[in-house]
Amino acid sequence: MIAPTSSPGAAARTPAALRAPLTLLRLPLLLWHVLVHLPIVLLLLMPFTRHWRWRGEPFQHRVIRGWQAGLMRVFGFRLRRRGTPLQGPTLFVANHVGWVDISMLHSQRMMGFVAKDEISRWPLVGWLAARGQTIFHRRGSTESLGGVLSEMIQRLQRGQSVGVFPEGGTRGGHEVGPFHARIFTAAVEAGVPVQPVALVYGERGRAQQVVAFGRRESFAANFVRLLGEPARTATVHFLEPIRPGEADGRRRMAELARARIVEAISHAP
Repeated sequence: MIAPTSSPGAAARTPAALRAPLTLLRLPLLLWHVLVHLPIVLLLLMPFTRHWRWRGEPFQHRVIRGWQAGLMRVFGFRLRRRGTPLQGPTLFVANHVGWVDISMLHSQRMMGFVAKDEISRWPLVGWLAARGQTIFHRRGSTESLGGVLSEMIQRLQRGQSVGVFPEGGTRGGHEVGPFHARIFTAAVEAGVPVQPVALVYGERGRAQQVVAFGRRESFAANFVRLLGEPARTATVHFLEPIRPGEADGRRRMAELARARIVEAISHAP
């Protein structure tokens, strides 16, 4: 069964004429964030800060999280967090709504994402993803997936964390699709926990379809449209983890992770 994520009272996309004032207001903020804050971030990510720590967290991770949280605020998202992300090597698995999912997760916990290869060619977001430890995957390529799994296992064994969207793509915000079990092989092979993460936009998930890509909507069109959408909450739920050995095999692990995410979305406050 594919469970719906949005309520009957789902928010409608704002008409273009009403988005224009907010777009004009936020555009200077976006330019400042990219042209001023981003160069500062890049300076702080130089090798000389590699071993610095900030309140127990690697300083460079804190810098990246801060910039991503700032980007979310520029787009009018009020960030909320429920639960606590695991420390140490973890495979984070989340429902996939839109491109903002990566910024939302990065604002809370540093992790290298597995993302489709097309993202590497997106303006700004692709450039940032390439420098945020992203592992790019060519859809439909078995050879590419094998290389991705190998890289995921190596990173987890080195003590790093990886984030994936097991649906394999976005679904317009209407539903949470089946999770591909093969991607969970990395957690099984590396012997690390899996932590499901539910991403909820708007109160009770009413803005899932607003944030998601529309039919035939390009990244650029979605980016500009979201810049003019009204301010909304964006809640990230770090759910009960699945420990090594808790689930019998990768398929059961995928089903259990998806079930916890669907439940969290359907009961979002």
